[in-house]
Amino acid sequence: MNSPVVGFAGLTHLGLVSAVAAAAKGFRVVAFDPDPARAAAIEAGILPVVEPELDRLFREHHRTRLGVTADAAALATCSVVYIASDVPTDDGGVSDLRGIKALIDVVAPRLNDAAALVVLCQVPPGFTRSMAAPPPARRYYQVETLVFGKAVERALHPERFIIGCADPDAPLPNAYRAILDPFGCPVLPMRYESAELAKIAINCCLVASVSVANTLAELSERVGADWSEIAPALRLDRRVGPHAYLTPGLGLAGGNLERDLATVARLAGDHGSDAGVISAFVRSSEHRRDWALRTLHGEILASRPDAVIAVLGLAYKENTHSTKNSPALALIAHLGPWSVRVYDPVVAASAAHHPALTGCDSSLTAAQGADALAIMTPWPEFRDLKPADVAGVMRGRIVLDPHRVLDSRAVAAAGLDYCTLGAPTLRARSRF
Repeated sequence: MNSPVVGFAGLTHLGLVSAVAAAAKGFRVVAFDPDPARAAAIEAGILPVVEPELDRLFREHHRTRLGVTADAAALATCSVVYIASDVPTDDGGVSDLRGIKALIDVVAPRLNDAAALVVLCQVPPGFTRSMAAPPPARRYYQVETLVFGKAVERALHPERFIIGCADPDAPLPNAYRAILDPFGCPVLPMRYESAELAKIAINCCLVASVSVANTLAELSERVGADWSEIAPALRLDRRVGPHAYLTPGLGLAGGNLERDLATVARLAGDHGSDAGVISAFVRSSEHRRDWALRTLHGEILASRPDAVIAVLGLAYKENTHSTKNSPALALIAHLGPWSVRVYDPVVAASAAHHPALTGCDSSLTAAQGADALAIMTPWPEFRDLKPADVAGVMRGRIVLDPHRVLDSRAVAAAGLDYCTLGAPTLRARSRF
């Protein structure tokens, strides 16, 4: 058969990355967004998301394989159309599905009679089966596993495809299969609800690993151990595995993991199941997010009402513009009585809310005159900072580096105290 034309509806992070990845795999892609302004900006090459390689691949395939439009009628040429808009969540992690439902209402009537509609965005169990159109034989749910900052890589090289179907034993449509096969990974058909819950299950297992790492990393700080020495031993245990997520962090952020915990808690309540472990994960995350604030209070804030704090990084993680549940923004919001200087290579300082905030144009400018420096997002460019240069512009001696961006010994050798997750504070006088 001829290579199918693929449609993606909704050009926020998920839809745009997925559309570009499909074009990079050689498919002709119709990228549709109902917002004419957004579609026009993307058509002009102004992408609304930040991801490594996304700009380059878009420029490479735009207009040759990938067309951008605000006209839903263009989707009639597609053999498979993905509903791929991001699903917003509120502060409690509850998904707002109104935009997805509205998008489906726009797209479904434009499909040709043989086209399959695939819900790619994350929805709760039961959503896909409850849709009114198209008929179940042409309706699917596909689990997305993109990660902010690595989304293009994961879209191009997925580990597997999890496909929710009305009948898991029936073969997938030829056109749909022709889109999946070039990625060269396992395809796992299952009932709609299993696929919808599989996405949540993946994230819950990830949260479990994060929570264990955070809990034991904090204990390491208190008893004189170093979690970075322990983690490699765990990876060599077959029951844990070499790819286990054992890096401690500042709680859950980004919105997706929080949404899935809220969904499990809600479903457990609705169906009389116990989800106490989920509540424990949430409490652990909230406690860990305040690590930087607790450390700053212990090191300087409690005794220095005139302290100046420099914060490097506002995005919730590196290589993304997203600030959803950002630990950096949470920290800044609690630093009201103190002056704060900030720098992020992508996110504007205006994203932070603080009465005495100064936005800076570089890391060293932000550190100028600061009593403490907190590297809250591990942007690659921060790894190029030279501790001696940092020490030369700071007024104080305290560096918080939860993600171990800098070399701890070099920081201590420069005369600075080094605080990180999973290890006791390395004082400047403790040089070795």
